[in-house]
Amino acid sequence: MNHARDSIGAAVSRVRQFLAAVRARISDDEMAVLEQYLAPSQRDLFQEMSSIDQRHCLDVFNNLLRQSHSDPNLLRAALLHDAGKKGILLWHRVAGVLLEAFWPVLLEKLAVNRPQSWLYGLYIYRYHADLSAELAECHGYSPSVVELIRRHHTPSENEHTKALWQADRLS
Repeated sequence: MNHARDSIGAAVSRVRQFLAAVRARISDDEMAVLEQYLAPSQRDLFQEMSSIDQRHCLDVFNNLLRQSHSDPNLLRAALLHDAGKKGILLWHRVAGVLLEAFWPVLLEKLAVNRPQSWLYGLYIYRYHADLSAELAECHGYSPSVVELIRRHHTPSENEHTKALWQADRLS
């Protein structure tokens, strides 16, 4: 019974995230903050993300700042932890959230690594942490930032990984 209640709670939280994302806007002041944390090629990677993912990453970043986190690697990871979602469609996001909450085994089966498949967006949704980490590595991030991004969906005892995981869930 607790699993069903947790799944419903997670789905409700994701619906709230979705509604906030639909209204996603990024101010010039927020974009200026990127210059303090990201190199030019890393800012380009941020700007390649959808406005939904940019808004979410900035919200995670701001949540970490509000919690008095100041480690530059943690904050950099927050800004690009979802960069691997490039190319995902809205219906993939919705289906991914619902399948993850209620039928994760089916999500795993449908998440096929074939870019020509109409199901490829579910693969991106399911594996975006690894995809984001690979992009971060290609754009010159340190191994510690890459690892934070890779593990941002995995609860951990590591202080920074745990903080990123929690801030991601709150945003």
